[in-house]
Amino acid sequence: MKILIVEDHKELASNITDYLRKEDYVCEVASTKEEADEKIDFFEYDCILLDLMLPDGSGLEVLREIKHKKLAAGIIIISAKDSLDHKLEGLEEGADDYMTKPFALPELHARIKAVSRRKTQEVDHALVFNEIKIDLESKECLIAGKPLNLTRKELNLLIFFISNENRMLSKQAIAGHLWGDYTYSIDNIDFVYQHLKNLRKKLPMRAEKIICIPYTGWAINGRTHEPQLPFCQSFYHPGIYRASSRVCDSLLCV
Repeated sequence: MKILIVEDHKELASNITDYLRKEDYVCEVASTKEEADEKIDFFEYDCILLDLMLPDGSGLEVLREIKHKKLAAGIIIISAKDSLDHKLEGLEEGADDYMTKPFALPELHARIKAVSRRKTQEVDHALVFNEIKIDLESKECLIAGKPLNLTRKELNLLIFFISNENRMLSKQAIAGHLWGDYTYSIDNIDFVYQHLKNLRKKLPMRAEKIICIPYTGWAINGRTHEPQLPFCQSFYHPGIYRASSRVCDSLLCV
């Protein structure tokens, strides 16, 4: 699950991030309204923790923008404003929950899970792609009805691909989705290749349809016919299309 923490108090934001990462959440932080607006424009989140008092505006403005864009993320307001009027205003604007500061981190975690459960009840729990079926609530992956043992990162990577069927995903987009925006500050994110390699090894050949797009990224192909990959010498492996490393030397295809 990917969380956006909109909070200008650095120590609190850091404490929340550290706690949730230990619970296997991917966390990103925005300390201003402008930064929050930018992140929700470019990235998708499962839950957003939203402070109301930001240095350059109100968190309610961010909330209204989220609702205007009809984003699916759950919204939990975290604020020092503890009056009934403020709570009612936040909830009436579309927040899913409201927590007043200070709060216990285990309670925050419990509320994130509760909001997530309510959100998943509004949509189909199953994600299906050819023979692959993933239960989004239990995180169980089945291939032709048989369980497939994937690590958390491998499962999240597969969900990311299937949710973006036939869309190109860059190495940076994959790294950012799995590990958060701190990957934008490091020079080498080649660890993405290893996770791709591990995932493709575990998927049966008939079910695995991850395409390497030279110099660009990867996509999962939902079509039944073989795609024509431009500028790429490719070879066929049942269900798998890979670019030749000789041609695609600037983008390793695993």
